[in-house]
Amino acid sequence: MKVDRFAGPVLSLFRAVTGLLFMCHGLASVFGVLGGNRGSGHAIPFGTWPGWWAAIIQLVFGALVLVGLFTRVSALLSSGSMAYAYFMVHQPQALLPLNNGGEAAAMFCWAFLLIAMLGPGVWALDTVIQRHRSAEPGAYAATRGFVRGVAAAVQPRTR
Repeated sequence: MKVDRFAGPVLSLFRAVTGLLFMCHGLASVFGVLGGNRGSGHAIPFGTWPGWWAAIIQLVFGALVLVGLFTRVSALLSSGSMAYAYFMVHQPQALLPLNNGGEAAAMFCWAFLLIAMLGPGVWALDTVIQRHRSAEPGAYAATRGFVRGVAAAVQPRTR
């Protein structure tokens, strides 16, 4: 059994779960749901810097990463926001994430960087849009390569 065939779907699931978790942080902080900001039961006051703006990034870009739309840009911006959160909020308290409470920020930062580099996976709106744009009328991109291969195999060879 070849494990590589699961790479696309697993990447898609990783992207979707990471986006969902990030979006939930934004929902909690912006609307005070799901336990609210840091479990307080309350939302962050509108426009408060940097917390409210970070929560908007989490909400909007987490949703975009979840569905796989503008994935690479959304993941890169999310990674940058988590790097900012780690170095500006957590790291001044202590060097290591275990000592400064920055584990989530560090993990999100690296997870989103991975998504930005590897792309959205096979189950994403970006992938559907790209297939639609690259397909010839009435054909999907995946079958187009197969059809070309068959056509090349059946054509007589000339010397």
